[in-house]
Amino acid sequence: MSRIILHIDMDAFFAAIEELDHPEYRGKPVVVGADPKGGKGRGVVSTCNYEARKYGIHSAMPISQAYQRCPFAIFAYPRGSRYWEISQKMFAILNEFTPKVEPISVDEAFMDITGCLRLFGSPEEIAQKIKQRIKDELNLTASIGIAPIKFVAKIASDLRKPDGLVIVEPGQVTEFLHPLPISKMWGVGKKTEVQLKAMGIQTIGDLAKLSQDAVIKKFGKSGLHFWTLANGIDEREVESDHSVKSVSLENTYDEDVSDEKIIEQTISAIADNLSRILRKKQVKGKTVTLKIRLHDFSTFTRSHSFGSYFDSSQLISATALNLYHDFQKHGKKVRLLGIAVSNLNTQCNEQLGFFDAENKQDRQIDQVIDLVQNKFGPDLIKKASLLGIHSRRVGNNDEEA
Repeated sequence: MSRIILHIDMDAFFAAIEELDHPEYRGKPVVVGADPKGGKGRGVVSTCNYEARKYGIHSAMPISQAYQRCPFAIFAYPRGSRYWEISQKMFAILNEFTPKVEPISVDEAFMDITGCLRLFGSPEEIAQKIKQRIKDELNLTASIGIAPIKFVAKIASDLRKPDGLVIVEPGQVTEFLHPLPISKMWGVGKKTEVQLKAMGIQTIGDLAKLSQDAVIKKFGKSGLHFWTLANGIDEREVESDHSVKSVSLENTYDEDVSDEKIIEQTISAIADNLSRILRKKQVKGKTVTLKIRLHDFSTFTRSHSFGSYFDSSQLISATALNLYHDFQKHGKKVRLLGIAVSNLNTQCNEQLGFFDAENKQDRQIDQVIDLVQNKFGPDLIKKASLLGIHSRRVGNNDEEA
């Protein structure tokens, strides 16, 4: 029996919540993201409503460009706690239909409903019930794709937004996939798209017609993945593991920075905020990743892994600084810095690790600072090296994955 996979994707989630909380926004272009500062803002668009998309605005677009395209739009700063609150209610609805729910982000998920038909009806009936519950209880809309594999379900959910429902039957997978442009291929970015089109590949069907060996020779393991998906083969299960995979923070400067002291202070401040979040979530990690975006928008990551788990601000800071000092900027200024901690251990009562034993005093300092900051705010007490740096201005974009 074929699996029945749903991909549910909330429609313009952040912007829709802003419209929900501010009825006066409805019918107007709404952009959620950084402060545009009259077209001089440095951040990006998180999302926008469909009115704003008519002006060519889209997620990840520089906020300055969004402002140029629609200066009269409503620009709303992201409210993470509010979006998370609504997200939790959305996932509570999904979990009433099946225990096999795989979160992809705060506003989208896969669901395996193969064993739920006797309880809730046909796949279409289940999808309609989910959509109606979201509309009735959250006053929001969602789009859903239904297919026997994850790849096709995800594509299907995006085809008739907003408030869409697209069903692809098991025998229709390749018929559905092959006419679609190659840009719809999961994992194909702009650079890969250019390479594929240079080979004469315009559609997913064009890719499927190539020999497996030819694609692997050109793109390696990624090529095998692309070729398999193009031929309607996707054996990935819906994973209902809700554990956090990584925790990250990043900071976009108002102006590009070349001052090494400012860059080092920013890295230390992000590390300090990030370590506090790790302890609040009761997780530790083994890998530190530094993200650097230069003034020409070129973006690089550098990582270092340890053999033991950690949440120490000193260790995260020292590791990120070492990664930065080993990085060659070639005279270019820095636009954005970010730090992520991954390979997390969610078992909070694990045996005392190497870093805990070696840095007992540092850990005690972190714990005291945590107690004061959690009660009175992040700027009442901090390390001497971070004096003068406002916590809300550094590392304020939590990007849990």
